[in-house]
Amino acid sequence: MKTLKQFFICACCIFAFAACKNETKEASTTSTASDTKTAEKSGQAFITDDEGTPNCLQIAIGSPDHKTLVAAVQAAEVENALVNVGPLTVFAPTDAAFAALPEGTVENLVKPENKATLANILKYHVTPGNLSTTILSKLPKLGQANNQYVQVEVVDGKPVIGGANIIATVKAGNGIVHVIDKVLLPPSE
Repeated sequence: MKTLKQFFICACCIFAFAACKNETKEASTTSTASDTKTAEKSGQAFITDDEGTPNCLQIAIGSPDHKTLVAAVQAAEVENALVNVGPLTVFAPTDAAFAALPEGTVENLVKPENKATLANILKYHVTPGNLSTTILSKLPKLGQANNQYVQVEVVDGKPVIGGANIIATVKAGNGIVHVIDKVLLPPSE
């Protein structure tokens, strides 16, 4: 009886090992195929996760009011900056905020030759930390991801970031997104 039990345990171990070996082989093949497909676009921004809390980029992509922002992020190729572990605070201008810029500004910025300028503007909308409106109200300025500062004022008890009003706030898996009504333009150097 003892030998039969040992044989059964040994057989189960062999089957389990064989199954793991096949899964690894299949996963390796699948990974190689998908690596080839995404060789052009790589990094955390291009990993699909349908179970976790959406990150800052996914929130913008899912918003009907942030199509211009998403197009600008893609044109500047700074997607990975918005999905970093964080925490990040992202100030996300609406489509209406972009439309309020002088005519032709957005069209000019998304041209390949203006990629660095556009990336600088977009990074001016990101600061490290998970900064709620309460915390923002206590700060005189914020150090942005482009190594410049944006002023914070308190108007009627609410923080105003570089002249932009926060009109909504959404918690993200890697920080917080504050929807703003104006595009923040970094000061000229």
